[in-house]
Order: sequence, then C-alpha cells, then structure tokens
Amino acid sequence: MGHAYELPQEALLDVTPEQVWQAIATGPGIDSWFMGRTEIDGDVIRTAFGAMELTSKVTAADHLERFAHAEPTGEDGRMLAYEFLVEARGQGSTLVRMVTSGFLPGDDWEDEFEAMTNGLGLFFATLVEYLTHFAGRTATTVTEFGPQVSDWARAWQVLRSEIGDGRFTVEGIGPIDGEVFFANAQTLGIRTPDALYRFIQGLGGMMIASHHVFTPTADQGPAWQTWLSQTLHP
Repeated sequence: MGHAYELPQEALLDVTPEQVWQAIATGPGIDSWFMGRTEIDGDVIRTAFGAMELTSKVTAADHLERFAHAEPTGEDGRMLAYEFLVEARGQGSTLVRMVTSGFLPGDDWEDEFEAMTNGLGLFFATLVEYLTHFAGRTATTVTEFGPQVSDWARAWQVLRSEIGDGRFTVEGIGPIDGEVFFANAQTLGIRTPDALYRFIQGLGGMMIASHHVFTPTADQGPAWQTWLSQTLHP
C-alpha cells in the first residue's frame, strides 16, 4: 500500500539569510549538521554515510530564499525530497523552514517512517544548534557504526546512563563536557563548545555515532567505535 508523507519543521533564528544559505546549500555547510559527507557538483548532491551513498538533484536554488533537492524516484515509487525556505525577519533574524516529503512503498512502511521521523527531528535540531552556536564554521564529520543491538530498550538505557546530562569520558578523546540539546525515542544529541555529538538508532540494527567536530583533531572514529562497543557490550 505504501505511505505518502510531508514533514515540516521551522525555527526563527538570530542569524542572517546568508548564514542559513551557507548551511543548507553548500557541501561544507551541510557537512556541519546533516549526516556523513556531502558534495555538491553543479545540480547533483552526493552524500556518503558509512557504506551508504545517496544522490539527489537540485530542483530549486533561489539564492537566499529557497533551496530544494530530491532523490530519483525508484521503480517501486519510493521518493524523498527536501525543501528549505529562508525568510529574513526583523532585527537580523531569519525564519528557516525545512519540509521533507516523499513516499515509502510496501505494507511495512511504519518502522522506516518512525525512524525517519525521529532522525529528521534530530537533524533539524542539529541545524538549529549549528546556526545558533557555530554559524560560518565547518565541521569534520565522524561516522561510526557500533555493535549489533538486539534489545534497543536496554541499549538506550545503558547509553543514556553513561552519557548522563552530557558529561562523560571517551578513552582516546578525553572528557566530553556538554549538554543534551535533543532527545527522542531513537536519537540523542549533545552540544559541547567545539562539537555536536549524536547517536542514532540505525534501521540496520546498529547504534550509529554521527558527529560534527569544529576544532582540528586527530581521527576520532576508532575511539568512538571502541567506546560504543564497550558501552553497549561491556
């Protein structure tokens, strides 16, 4: 049967339209809040997230006002599109609106839709945090997949107990001194003075670390992979 959807999100932020545009319409900007690594080549957008590669095509690029792109429609009707609307407001503020729409095929779309809804909540919250605290800066992305999870309720309980209010230690990186900026049933986000750390319940059955680090640093990937394994499977 399948399911068509449209998921709007918006926020009024004390940033300029130029800062919003940099975040939503450039590769380095998207790298700083979305997921994985993104490159924009003309009207083609390529995103690499672990072993997954996504390609979409720019469908609208009205400078400082509207940016939209969509993945190719699959043979089964599957589709996914993003639209960003940017509106300058008074006293240097800007309204940013993200509308995600598409179609999930089949009769078993509910689990994927739930994961998508939870993930989009985290992604938009990350965009807001990025624009509020790191606008104009570029992040290094960290994407690591933890061990296979068989009991998600336990996994989240253990992870949240370890993280607490956002202050914990990762061997090989050191103390993480931050605060939780977003949490729902399948995601968790922590902001520190120099990073946005995020944890996502992957549809493939693994806990995913999807981070954005704003200061020069050695490769954090191995340390996070070890930390996930030791935390979830002590």
